Amino acid sequence: MARAIRVLIADDHPLYRDGVARTLSAAEGIEIVGQAGSASETEAMMTALRPDIVLLDISMPGGGVQAARRILAAHSGVRVAMLTVSEDDDDVKAALDAGANGYVLKGIGGDDLIQVVRALAGGGAYVSPELAARLLRSRPAKDGAGPATSGIEELTKREEDVLRHVARGLSNREIGAETGLQEKTVKYYMTAILQKLAVRNRVEAALLAREAWGCRMDRHHPAPGICHSA
Repeated sequence: MARAIRVLIADDHPLYRDGVARTLSAAEGIEIVGQAGSASETEAMMTALRPDIVLLDISMPGGGVQAARRILAAHSGVRVAMLTVSEDDDDVKAALDAGANGYVLKGIGGDDLIQVVRALAGGGAYVSPELAARLLRSRPAKDGAGPATSGIEELTKREEDVLRHVARGLSNREIGAETGLQEKTVKYYMTAILQKLAVRNRVEAALLAREAWGCRMDRHHPAPGICHSA
């Protein structure tokens, strides 16, 4: 039997935090290992609880973005997502710049949140769809002139194939299993993809793919391995 996904929830509103905990703990394969009300409390729990996923409120005492940056620097392998009401573009960018793997709005449904947690645990990334288009539109133009371009047209056929899998939320290991590539080879392609797309991480790469091809950012696309155009 697979080990449960260990989740730590950090939010300074106990009632909301408890509701998230009840929703996630009711799902098969997810275990809530702790709850915290501040950045300092969250960071103090990390070593003892060893969560796989940390859900952080961006505006909790001590700051969610600052906590995300410190947690990711100190604990390899952990996945961090913001769970917040903030739709501010600067907050989204700050969270992704800090290394957050997800940015989830608190209006998300329970079933969708469960799927997001599972995708994150598998190495995927997620940004609430209502924020994704705005984030992409705000990207600067290449070479400082003309409208922003995605760079997708510069990808090789193999790089495009890898990106389509990234857009479905697959980890490098899962992409390797589906494509027959070694994980280190997938990492090589990812480095090239990030450079060509002029993005900082696979979250932004997945957003670009979704914008260009209409990809769903999860692993439940009806045609595995294919990201159809809208």
